[in-house]
Amino acid sequence: MRNGFESRKGNRKSPDVESSSGNVFADLGFPHAEEELAKADLAIHIAQLLAQRKLTQKQAASLLGIDQPKVSALLRGKLEGFSTERLLRLINRLGQDVDIIIRPTRSRRASTRVVSQTRQ
Repeated sequence: MRNGFESRKGNRKSPDVESSSGNVFADLGFPHAEEELAKADLAIHIAQLLAQRKLTQKQAASLLGIDQPKVSALLRGKLEGFSTERLLRLINRLGQDVDIIIRPTRSRRASTRVVSQTRQ
């Protein structure tokens, strides 16, 4: 048996599969999972904007007003030193508007999500 599965000749074990809630941080039991997911989504958008501009980390640092090691951490998903508010300011520094929409929840559990919209 390799990697928890029996060989092709034997009976295969079914791995335990659990449906995702849509938030990996909640699925893994992180405290403040909604905030962690929002921060991760914001960091992804920042990384995409930096990649579109083909900036080096040093150039990105100058534009964002942070040092290069912070840019490196951000791009690697190391978000411990970044608040949601700080990430939103970085997006603004990249020439993006941020709209926050609050509405009644459509399900039993309220959620937070980040949606990117490109206007033509």
